[in-house]
Amino acid sequence: MNDRLTGREPGSGVAARPRLTVVSGPSGVGKSSVVAELRRLHPAVYFSVSVTTRPPRPGEVDGAHYRFVDRAEFDRMAAEGELLEHAEYAGNHYGTPRAPVEAALAAGHPAVLEIELQGARQVRRAMPAAQLVMLVPPSWEALVSRLTGRGTEDDALVARRLAVAKDELAAEAEFDVVVVNADVRTAAAELLTWVLTDMSD
Repeated sequence: MNDRLTGREPGSGVAARPRLTVVSGPSGVGKSSVVAELRRLHPAVYFSVSVTTRPPRPGEVDGAHYRFVDRAEFDRMAAEGELLEHAEYAGNHYGTPRAPVEAALAAGHPAVLEIELQGARQVRRAMPAAQLVMLVPPSWEALVSRLTGRGTEDDALVARRLAVAKDELAAEAEFDVVVVNADVRTAAAELLTWVLTDMSD
């Protein structure tokens, strides 16, 4: 499948050195599920664990899905330069610890970050060689269905997430690659190909 933006076919080259890939997309698009499948397909890839001030959702494990911290600790990490990027999203704060990402790349492992649009833009500024991948739903209706089907958030928060999602999808042109998540396994396999592809070819 060719990339919608560049016209390149994934798998056309193998990266000569490890690269950072940023995976972003609107809330409800299935980023966590696709990244979890990517992890299963290629355990050698380093997957960053973000820090966040939001409370854990049912089933989430501290240190595995996120590092859950309070606002004071988050502010300290940001002030002391410990975060590669950080952003506020839907009233909560998210950030990527810098040191583990740099250590993984230095050790020869490609790294993947799963972050929101604001953070992706910061990474692009901080690390211009990073590859930005946007994960999108097969349709707007599918995204609405996924968000409303969670049942974990009230109607006002869902409406807020949908409004933010429209802005995020409008930023598609800022990304190097767009992957449609109609099926988690298919999307993860395509994403993995891009993680291991040299985009300079």
